[in-house]
Amino acid sequence: MSPSTDDEPRSSKPRPEADDDPHPATSGASPQPDFELFDPLNLITQQENQQLHQWVSAVFAHLSASGSVRVKLVSDEQMSSAHLQYSGIPGTTDVLTFDLNTEHDLESDIPKELDTDLIVCVDEAQRQSSDLGHSTTHEILLYIIHGTLHCLGYDDHTHEDFTKMHAYEDQLLTKANIGPLFDLSNTPSKETNQ
Repeated sequence: MSPSTDDEPRSSKPRPEADDDPHPATSGASPQPDFELFDPLNLITQQENQQLHQWVSAVFAHLSASGSVRVKLVSDEQMSSAHLQYSGIPGTTDVLTFDLNTEHDLESDIPKELDTDLIVCVDEAQRQSSDLGHSTTHEILLYIIHGTLHCLGYDDHTHEDFTKMHAYEDQLLTKANIGPLFDLSNTPSKETNQ
């Protein structure tokens, strides 16, 4: 495995989805995970970049976790290539999650040490945000939270887990004074996973 660069995630394969029950996070965890955002194609403005950093920091303050989360913003073309390479699935998707810390105990009271790479598709975020009536930046934030929660043991394979995970995303967003972004009244019976 080679070190992370601005253009590549650090892992060679996506993290398998967790089947464990989520371990509830507590608010006010310290220290919160470090966050880095890479946008080599300048897909968002500097103001949107700063806003994402502020929002992610506000949300991460309510996670029982430390470590680091790195996010690379990509276009449909780059995401389609990564989706095929890492998941064997053609076409674009919203977010790919790479959990580089595979040695952790989800049942422990000790906060999880995150070592996470996320690839986020800005084109998909633009399409979804247009349909949902909020900003692209809010949709990107939702993808970052979603990928991070997968690395904390949350799952969305069943309708119950899907509903629970997205409700927790909205709970975190509300605690961070951003407000809910995911419309649970419009949930499918099972989410199509990346």
